[in-house]
Amino acid sequence: MTSNQAQIEVSYDVSNDFFKLWLDKNMHYTSAVFADPAQSLEDAQENKARILYEFAEITPEKTVMDIGCGWGSMLDYATRRGCKRGYGVTLSTEQANWAKAREIPGVEIMICDYRDHDPVQPYGALVSIEMIDHLCSPAQQQAGLAVQLYRQYFNKLATWVEPGACFGFQAILRNRVPRNRKDLEDLQFTADVIFPGGLNPRLEDLIQAVNPKWEILELHTRREDYGRTTGEWLRRMREHEAYIRRTWGDQVFDDYDRYLSTCVTGFASHWSSDVQMKLRRIA
Repeated sequence: MTSNQAQIEVSYDVSNDFFKLWLDKNMHYTSAVFADPAQSLEDAQENKARILYEFAEITPEKTVMDIGCGWGSMLDYATRRGCKRGYGVTLSTEQANWAKAREIPGVEIMICDYRDHDPVQPYGALVSIEMIDHLCSPAQQQAGLAVQLYRQYFNKLATWVEPGACFGFQAILRNRVPRNRKDLEDLQFTADVIFPGGLNPRLEDLIQAVNPKWEILELHTRREDYGRTTGEWLRRMREHEAYIRRTWGDQVFDDYDRYLSTCVTGFASHWSSDVQMKLRRIA
């Protein structure tokens, strides 16, 4: 990955207890999909997992690999819904420890760069949720390397499955560039402080990069869903402001308040979006 392990741990290893305060109860740190305005964050995250489970065409007879598995949320859903065995890779030590401690039946969690992983046998299905933003740095994008790096990722994952296998894929997208200096500074802060080394892809780059190994069967953008998700995270975090300041310090609260506020504004203003794709491995 372009983001190294130290940078990943800046993003995800603040404290599992910290993230537990404001994520849903199953610890999804990615966009939910709201079926209706009244749906809770917990139910909307289950809905997201359901969509990706079905995009990947996971069944009780198939193994599944989650690339960038976080705290094991998607693997937990896949196991409850039905899969033969689940595997996950992450570079976050704290996330891996949490996921392992969950003792999800039939699931193996590995601290591993996806580029270094080679399965003993092909997986039956793949999922990856908002991990690809760690693959290309701003400097690499400016050098024109984005599509090449994303294609290397998709080509590598294609070697893990047989032709015809499906991949439930989700990514945060980079869209418009704000024109206000404060907005630009907030986005730069999010990139440098919260997610160092990473960059959200553009949709057109992903569409180029899936070729020649994958075809896109379905594509849905989720900008409004992610705006609502980050708004709910911000609301929940602010409910615990005094405890967070007391436990982790003012800087952590202020940084995450700025970051989540920027996310809410970014999705509302079309600076950012989110995409879900159903991909199928080409023979």
